[in-house]
Amino acid sequence: MLSLGIAVAYALFLWWFSTGVILYLDRRPASTYPWSLLGATILAVLSVLAVHAVRDHGTLFGAYVSFTAGVFIWGWMEMSYFMGFVTGPRKQPCPDGCGGWTRFWLAIQTSLYHELVIVAAGLGLAWLTWGAVNQVGTWTFVVLWWMRWSAKLNLFFGVPNLNEDWLPEHIRFLTSYLAKRPMNLLFPVSVSVATVVMCLLVAAALDLPAAGFGAVALMLTSTLLALAILEHWFLVLPLADAALWNWALDGPRETPPSAGDTVAPRPESVSSAGRRAGLPVGKMDSAFRAG
Repeated sequence: MLSLGIAVAYALFLWWFSTGVILYLDRRPASTYPWSLLGATILAVLSVLAVHAVRDHGTLFGAYVSFTAGVFIWGWMEMSYFMGFVTGPRKQPCPDGCGGWTRFWLAIQTSLYHELVIVAAGLGLAWLTWGAVNQVGTWTFVVLWWMRWSAKLNLFFGVPNLNEDWLPEHIRFLTSYLAKRPMNLLFPVSVSVATVVMCLLVAAALDLPAAGFGAVALMLTSTLLALAILEHWFLVLPLADAALWNWALDGPRETPPSAGDTVAPRPESVSSAGRRAGLPVGKMDSAFRAG
């Protein structure tokens, strides 16, 4: 059981630390974004190579390497959106009086290109690991992707906690596409489905040898899913979750662009749904960020 406990602790630390790093970098001056994304791009490329390198390694080392690589690749997705490098064709607030399917379509346009990049990355990882023993990196990416979309939809339909102040100034317009409500009908469904899947993954892990590759791989993935579920609850419960990342949220913030400047918005959860997960997966960050 020690091996499973270590897997849980590692996934928890990686989620917390990687989310904090992304929040910190997103809040730096915009002039630092190209350098930050360059570093993230190098790390993402190395992570893709790592996923391929350990695809046939059904070992504990292989599980941790592939899991970490999957999180780092997702981190690039988050940063590229929130820093405005890969977003969508629409970079304006939602028009007044716009609702229904029109508002939904306009919201999709704010991150359309980013969504296509995520699809391409997901398919690429699936191709790299197809039929391989070690697909942990691919499933890590899929979990973050799934929970990111869940967070985005919940933010769109309405939740009480948006954490708008976590968003850089140049993408604050994304909040105009969101709704602030005590609850929406999708929330209990999305949380319940994710919780059932998480329990099945944990049960499967406990049925395998605790020190084996399969059990650790399942525990890493299920822990990440559990954290994504927690981030969903952060959207509706009056919890001071920002305290988890005070070290990343303190300090100077991004300098708002001057009049006439156009900066591309970032998608992600607009939510935690960006950050955390989703990562990371989190509130505003989660949705348009995490997953």
